[in-house]
Amino acid sequence: MSNHPPLPRLAESALTEALSDTPVVLVHGPRQCGKTTLAKQVGERLGFAYLNLDDDAARRAAQDDPAGFVARLPERVIIDEVQRAPEIFLPLKMEVDHRRKPGRFLLTGSTNVLLLPKMADSLAGRMGSIRLHPLAQCELERREPTLLRTLLRGDFKMRTSRRLGEELASRVAGGGFPAALARKSPARRKQWYADYVDSLVQRDVRDLARIGSLNSIPKLLKLAASQTARLINVSELAAPFQITRPTIRDYITLLERIFILEELPPWHSNRLKRLVKTPKLHVTDSGLACALLGLSPAALWEDREALGQLLETFVLGELRRQSSAFDDGIEFSHFRDKDLAEVDIVLEHSGSRVSGVEVKASSTVHPTDFRGMHRLREASGKRFVCGIVLYDGEITVGFGEGMFAVPIAELWR
Repeated sequence: MSNHPPLPRLAESALTEALSDTPVVLVHGPRQCGKTTLAKQVGERLGFAYLNLDDDAARRAAQDDPAGFVARLPERVIIDEVQRAPEIFLPLKMEVDHRRKPGRFLLTGSTNVLLLPKMADSLAGRMGSIRLHPLAQCELERREPTLLRTLLRGDFKMRTSRRLGEELASRVAGGGFPAALARKSPARRKQWYADYVDSLVQRDVRDLARIGSLNSIPKLLKLAASQTARLINVSELAAPFQITRPTIRDYITLLERIFILEELPPWHSNRLKRLVKTPKLHVTDSGLACALLGLSPAALWEDREALGQLLETFVLGELRRQSSAFDDGIEFSHFRDKDLAEVDIVLEHSGSRVSGVEVKASSTVHPTDFRGMHRLREASGKRFVCGIVLYDGEITVGFGEGMFAVPIAELWR
């Protein structure tokens, strides 16, 4: 792999732009998703030095004398894994206030540093943040994605694509972590993910919270993987443990802070009162979820129920990853009403345009698959742009005004 040029990242232009006008820029996301690689690629081009706080000597220096540590930093520097020494946040603020120039410090973090009180208090108004995800399929294919922009405009045209078949299961089970994808066999990838979870528990979870029984975290993660793309049910998650529901709730929040789990909030509207208000739970990478469940690509292809669930998580991940190329925000949610009409993923762009995505693992689409989409259109009124059903088929085709069936392969075309 070293002979190949680095994979392009959708977030690179946003990072370069942020460094041109903001004193401190934070790139945060899960461990091993490519933060250091991206920071170095951009930083080397702009003349940044590099420092890693996973290094024991560097971390001790930062913790023991944070003011002196910051005073000795180069003019422009990458500080990798900054959450390991939150003591430096206040000295960074003082340094920025003393010499307020754009692009002074490029930070990376494997936990949601923005939730750390010292960070929030110290660098508010001085720092921009960029969320980096594992690799998107379009990044792996070295292609410029078009589906998300088309979804926000609603101007799908009839075109042919290709059915993926078992390749779809391979992509879902592969996920997007570069180091996992570098391993060619499913067994080797599974071992990488096992080591990855162990590293998270021993390092990031231990750093963030004092948990009496750390071995409950991998078990909870496996159970959460079985519930991915479902309405969150804390009682069900707590059932196998001798742990209270509030404690399980805290553990879920902790796993969100290290970017392993996420809650997809319910879409809401004043126009429609009969909406379900429970968030959905998702593992943030489908490859990690498959590894936690012991599902190889072949086993996933045979288990159609699991494929349907994990495909929904995969599509959400792909759309989130593509959204990192957008300057203005896209909010993600899900829609479900009391009659169980639902839309898997709702995208709201600039607070004024609403689009829906329903996900199917099958190769056929029926008019009834748009039931939830029609309810979403009723609820969002003039803000509704379009609704699509992503399916493993070969043609983009209309199902009435603003409704389209779209092949899943279009995600990375």
